[in-house]
Amino acid sequence: MAANMKAVKLRIKSVQSTMQITKAMELVASSKLRKAKERAEVCRPYFQTLHGTLKEIAQGNTDFSSVYTRDASSEKCCYVVIAGDRGLAGGYNANLFKRLEADCAGKDYMVLPIGKKAVEYFRRKGIECLTEAFAEIADVSVADCFEMANLLCTEFKNGRFGHIDLCYTKFVSMLSQQPDVISALPLKDLAEEAGEKKGAVRNLILYEPNGAEVFDAIVPEYLAGLIYGGVCEGVASELAARRTAMEAATSNAEEMIERLNLHYNRARQASITQEITEIVGGAEGV
Repeated sequence: MAANMKAVKLRIKSVQSTMQITKAMELVASSKLRKAKERAEVCRPYFQTLHGTLKEIAQGNTDFSSVYTRDASSEKCCYVVIAGDRGLAGGYNANLFKRLEADCAGKDYMVLPIGKKAVEYFRRKGIECLTEAFAEIADVSVADCFEMANLLCTEFKNGRFGHIDLCYTKFVSMLSQQPDVISALPLKDLAEEAGEKKGAVRNLILYEPNGAEVFDAIVPEYLAGLIYGGVCEGVASELAARRTAMEAATSNAEEMIERLNLHYNRARQASITQEITEIVGGAEGV
């Protein structure tokens, strides 16, 4: 009985130590989440407008030829995958990878991973990576997004792959984060995603020196904006998922401690009762 009580006592101390860690992680995630949420909300209109505008351009039948508007030269796809740096965030990373696997089933593809978990996942799977230079999403800046966009556009024009898709987690609310995959290039993919628009489109804008050069200069900027928007959404989603997971873990630890204390008190009471019974029995025997 005494050994059992000692084991329960040690178990209570162990759960209390774990609860302190989960509580601290919850507080850290909560403190970082407010700033990340504000950044995601500020970037979202730009992100959505950018993607919507390029869809409209893709639907319109432009009168100039660009490598970004033509049919894909290769069926190979490059996914820009935005995952987290750490675990303990519920199903955040697992749900993102499931969404990616559902989208890339049967395709020839490579990836540009952002976040330590993405790099580890694709190394383990043996999938070709364009670069692993952006392994920490916490350190990714606007300049890094432009560097990624220029690299992607260069390889796209060289024919290394014919499609670019962005895989990220959309921040819906504090309790809801949805993994999503959106087409980025070529514009034919955006036109298919949006649905072809019927009717002729009048060209009311004149470009200098010409439309193709202006368009080719704008596309890397557009792609960098999409990646940065996805990074902001991904960081906010990861922190929200971690906060929810750690809050649930702390609550479960509290319930477990309560049950263990009840079990310990019952065992202690039974031990005391047994000792009293032995003393009374011994006295009667004397």
